[in-house]
Amino acid sequence: MHMGVAERKERHKEDLKREILDAAKLLFAEKGLEATSIRAIAEKIEYSPATIYLYYKDKNEIVHALHSEGFKLLVSHFEVLNHISHPFERLKGMGRAYIQFALQNPDIYKLIFNMEEPLKHVANCFEEWDEGDRAFDILLKTVGECQKLDYFKDFATEQVSFVIWSTMHGLCTLRTTGHLSHVAAA
Repeated sequence: MHMGVAERKERHKEDLKREILDAAKLLFAEKGLEATSIRAIAEKIEYSPATIYLYYKDKNEIVHALHSEGFKLLVSHFEVLNHISHPFERLKGMGRAYIQFALQNPDIYKLIFNMEEPLKHVANCFEEWDEGDRAFDILLKTVGECQKLDYFKDFATEQVSFVIWSTMHGLCTLRTTGHLSHVAAA
């Protein structure tokens, strides 16, 4: 079975978009967002900047694509746990999944949680930001189910969820930046 011209073009387009995003992700992690230009991304994949503009209108759009992808990946780490019926066990699993996500994808983790510029870009350019909200909604729902079984009694669901997320985020950030091993060694 032969691939038609249209399919081949479509695959090439998807491959190229993937290359652009991967190069951007590496450069953002290395140099930071502000210091990374479309030209630098183009040079990394050995294309002209004009080629990148065929797929992304500007750097913000690249940032948004990486952000969305990162959150989809995080949500997929959570969705694997849907079969765990006891909410507190599922919550513990989510904590482990979050850590695993951060350690396996440190550059994505840094981009979506530790760099302020992407969040500004996302907030300024795109009204809906479904992926980030969805990840937090899964946590809220799970905490709410825990509360029905008398865990976290007398606390607001949003507050408990935020404290859990802040704690996990703090641990992952300390770990991915090397501070945790420094503390452990000291």
